[in-house]
Amino acid sequence: SLQRNLLRKLSADIFKKYQDLKNLYLQHNKIRAVSERAFKGLYNLTKLYLSNNKITILKPNVFEDLHRLEWLIIENNRINRISPLTFYGLKSLILLELMNNSLARLPDKPLCQYMPRLNWLDLEGNHIHHVRNVTFISCNTLTVLVMRQNKIISLNENSFASLQMLDELDLASNKIESLPPYIFKDLKELSQLNLSYNPIKKIQIDQFDFLIKLKSLSLEGIEIANIQRRMFRPLRNLSHIYFKKFQYCGYAPHVRSCKPNTDGISSLENLLASIIQRVFVWVVSAITCFGNIFVICMRPYIRSENKLHAISIMSLCCADCLMGIYLFVIGAFDLKYRGEYNKHAQLWMDSIHCQLVGSLAILSTEVSVLLLTYLTLEKYICIVYPFRCLKPRKCRTISILVLIWIIGFAVAFIPLSNKEFFRNYYGTNGVCFPLHSEQSESSGSQIYSVVIFLGVNLAAFIIIVFSYGSMFYSVHQTAITATEIRNHIKKEMILAKRFFFIVFTDALCWIPIFILKLLSLLQVEIPGTITSWVVIFILPINSALNPLLYTLTTRPFKEMIHQVWYNYRQRRSKRGKVSQKTYGPSFIWVEMWPMHEITPKVTKPVLCTDSSDASVTTQSTRLNSYT
Repeated sequence: SLQRNLLRKLSADIFKKYQDLKNLYLQHNKIRAVSERAFKGLYNLTKLYLSNNKITILKPNVFEDLHRLEWLIIENNRINRISPLTFYGLKSLILLELMNNSLARLPDKPLCQYMPRLNWLDLEGNHIHHVRNVTFISCNTLTVLVMRQNKIISLNENSFASLQMLDELDLASNKIESLPPYIFKDLKELSQLNLSYNPIKKIQIDQFDFLIKLKSLSLEGIEIANIQRRMFRPLRNLSHIYFKKFQYCGYAPHVRSCKPNTDGISSLENLLASIIQRVFVWVVSAITCFGNIFVICMRPYIRSENKLHAISIMSLCCADCLMGIYLFVIGAFDLKYRGEYNKHAQLWMDSIHCQLVGSLAILSTEVSVLLLTYLTLEKYICIVYPFRCLKPRKCRTISILVLIWIIGFAVAFIPLSNKEFFRNYYGTNGVCFPLHSEQSESSGSQIYSVVIFLGVNLAAFIIIVFSYGSMFYSVHQTAITATEIRNHIKKEMILAKRFFFIVFTDALCWIPIFILKLLSLLQVEIPGTITSWVVIFILPINSALNPLLYTLTTRPFKEMIHQVWYNYRQRRSKRGKVSQKTYGPSFIWVEMWPMHEITPKVTKPVLCTDSSDASVTTQSTRLNSYT
């Protein structure tokens, strides 16, 4: 072994007296020049290692005496040119390693002309641009050809026509944009094909039809716009396939192993990959549906509130209930496809069921956002500008609610109207929710998604935060200028807590989505697991908590519950006797506007010395609305 020395040159006949030498190790030196007679007399040499040197050229006939050489390792050098004569005499060569050199082109003559037994050829990490028809014409015994990490931009139809014994072909990480239709037609014995990380724009439907013995196919990093099941159906022996996206696995359901085997949301076995997701989709669905349906049923029995506001709240509950139904449907299809999801994945994501359930989620989301914005602005006007607050009319309120629902339906169903522009807008993942966090999505889908989430929803969120902040500041400032400061402190703190939780739940729901969209615009890769958490856990937060914030924690609802409980206790204590004492609410709830139903006692005029006191009185009345 002469490795790791300071050899700079291999002179003529330097090894001639070592005719029985079988293995020669010359790696990790500084060899620049190799004489054409350097290996003269090494008739019994079987392995020659010249890797990690600075060799730039190998002269013709340099290996002519190495008739028994089986391994020739010349990786990590600076060789920029080779010819068939370079390998003259290597009639026993099996392995030729030329990795990480500076080869810019392959010879126009048969490369294996003097290597009739060559079995393995590794050309990884060079600068090869083209593969010509004649290059491998004499490599009849070649079984492994590695040409990854070159600069190949084109292949000819018959580039590999002579490689009928080829078992493995690696063309990964090149610059190939298109594949000739029948480039693989003669590779009947091929079992492994790697085309990963090439800018291939289109794969022919019958591209792989001739690869009847193919067992492993790698297409990682390739966006297959025209992917179809037909592409992989003839590959009956295929056992391993590697894609850029998990969703592509649905096009090869007969393949035993497909990578990636999850997108963070779904897996090959289940629509919802995680057991946590599978449990919580039912829990969140039940909470959301039950809470909103309960509020819809109970609202008519809260007698002292503004009826138009009750209609708005019930409309909000209907929108939020749709989110619960969406999660219920996702959970149901997860059960349906349990254990064999990949067989149905593509059919599910392309199905009308997925399109409709995705539309339902967006309808719920957008109507809820717009209704919350509307309710917030109504409160804002009445509290910050009390003398400009007009009593709402039924016609105006209903018109606004109808308009909001029309906008919601339009936003949700427009993507279904133009498949060419939006493509499969809702079918990008198993839960059919169009976050579109990947840059590879169609431009139409990306633009529309950005407009909805970073346009409409972000603007609504800013309006809600600003309005509640202004409301609290207005009430706080009024309390400071009033004479009865201490009487307002407790109510102000309760008001602050309510406003905080309303804004906090909105922020908890929407800020993660805004961040995801911004990161996707900045081309930051987002793990699919994060998307699943957003859809299953974060997005439904508002829908689940809105009944709690807008009804179940309000004083009128508490008063009603107390009254029911009081009457129940009275009936038990009296044993059926009619109670002489009745329980009534200690106040009348003014949710949003002054009400004509308020009793004379409550609306008794207050003597005000100036407009400031009048404002205090009005806002004090409204303060009770949120406590």
